[in-house]
Amino acid sequence: MESSKETGCRAPDDPILCINDCDFFGSAAMMNMCSKCQKDMILLKQEHTKLVAASSKDVVRRSSSSDESELALAGAAVASADLASQISQVKAKEGLKKCTSCRKRVGLTGFSCKCGDLLCVVHHYSNKHNCPFDYWNAGQNAIAKANPIIVVEKLNKI
Repeated sequence: MESSKETGCRAPDDPILCINDCDFFGSAAMMNMCSKCQKDMILLKQEHTKLVAASSKDVVRRSSSSDESELALAGAAVASADLASQISQVKAKEGLKKCTSCRKRVGLTGFSCKCGDLLCVVHHYSNKHNCPFDYWNAGQNAIAKANPIIVVEKLNKI
């Protein structure tokens, strides 16, 4: 076989992880994303352009003053904010099961903390991930709710 120097092709040095932290390998041809993330990004861009076009048409129809360009820019800004929220929703829907402390993939064995984090076996204790949840007050409130103070009315003596 011919060597890579003779053919002019070179093999990649190291595999590149996807920039969306999905634990798949990306490539420079796909902007350092895996094929699934790139496909999602393309779909989001298409939706974004549709939103910008629709919002700019609505803004232009509503306005009859000379500030149409400013209003169109404002509509585009709103559409870009919608795109950012859609990206975060896509990531939430994918359900990337990673520890919030060490970013280790946990899958089905992840622990949900009361502070809202998903953690691995090592970090699931509250002192291992600097948990902001106040267990002391939560325990006191639970005990107080479970054991209400009962005051009996005094009986009249005969």
